Amino acid sequence: MRSARLVSSQVTAPVLVLTAHGSADPRSAVTTHAVADTIRRLRPGLQVTPAFCEQTAPNLVDVLRQVGDRAVVTPLLLANAYHARVDIPAMIAESGVAARQAEVLGEDDQLLAVLRRRIAEAGVSAHDSNVGVIVAAVGSSRPAANARTATVAATVGLDTRWAGVTAAFATGPKPALPEAVQRLRLRGADRIVIAPWFLAHGKITDRVADFAAAQGIPMAAPLGAHRLVAETVLDRFDAALALPAAA
Repeated sequence: MRSARLVSSQVTAPVLVLTAHGSADPRSAVTTHAVADTIRRLRPGLQVTPAFCEQTAPNLVDVLRQVGDRAVVTPLLLANAYHARVDIPAMIAESGVAARQAEVLGEDDQLLAVLRRRIAEAGVSAHDSNVGVIVAAVGSSRPAANARTATVAATVGLDTRWAGVTAAFATGPKPALPEAVQRLRLRGADRIVIAPWFLAHGKITDRVADFAAAQGIPMAAPLGAHRLVAETVLDRFDAALALPAAA
């Protein structure tokens, strides 16, 4: 009887489908799988299945058809932009599965703590009054998403003595990286550091790194598979489970 109950719970237990954008750059998938491994360590017994919207296997539609209605699609995405608002819902619909979709990670305090740690690892102290920090992110066609990214820069600079901190976008909207550097120089920063608001290395962060190297500007690491990133994913997963299932 105990064995039957165990099998029954495994069949009905929700599955965290950790859904990333997907990239031709293998470093992106490596980070996604590393986050999945961290989640499994934090919550033993939870089934965590990585999936990708494009370019990388396994594809989200295929994973959903395998997992079925137990799936909780939990985006490994920072911004509530096109992939979260359009791509993922369309893929859920295509799969024919009654999956729940969790919220994106957003500007969570835990992720801001990781960003501060990455900046510190790049050799910046909160007391460095000559430092300007650029929070570099990918741009969105949605002004609201870009505005929320700008709040990351404003928040990460709180309680520091930095000369300034500003957001810059590696693609799309302004300010671009050169404008952000000029803006911080005008504020009195004679030392600039770039902090990528990205989860993983990829082609866009390489572009940022090339700019940084050409300008002699140090660049911090992306957020990566830090424990607090995994905890934020679990927070979104739990919040989705707490909501009534869609009819």
